[in-house]
Amino acid sequence: MKKIINTSKAPAPIGPYNQAILVNGILYVSGQVPMDPSTGKLVEGDIKKETQQCMENLKVILEEAGMTFEDVVKASIFIKDMHQFAQINEVYGSYFDADTAPARETVEVANLPRFVNVEISMIAIK
Repeated sequence: MKKIINTSKAPAPIGPYNQAILVNGILYVSGQVPMDPSTGKLVEGDIKKETQQCMENLKVILEEAGMTFEDVVKASIFIKDMHQFAQINEVYGSYFDADTAPARETVEVANLPRFVNVEISMIAIK
């Protein structure tokens, strides 16, 4: 059975989707952009701060589902400029233990929703 996961601590969906779906112990978390849920505004101008906001949004969604970053088995990172990979990776990596970090891909794309520089989605299992 599918359970919808939404929290006011993360940005509200801007389309016909939910923040996450829990099915048979597997949590599918929608891509999170660097939007501050308290202001509804995008964090811009510093890719590290943008990435941190994405990760904080993911963190509160995981928590709403009773999970942590330790439960993440797969992550997808979409970025507009591969030259920013090292900075994004530094922030992303600070949320994981290197020995138990999830599988991941990082893909450079032409554009992202609201023309942000980074978007991150995850799959977690409890």
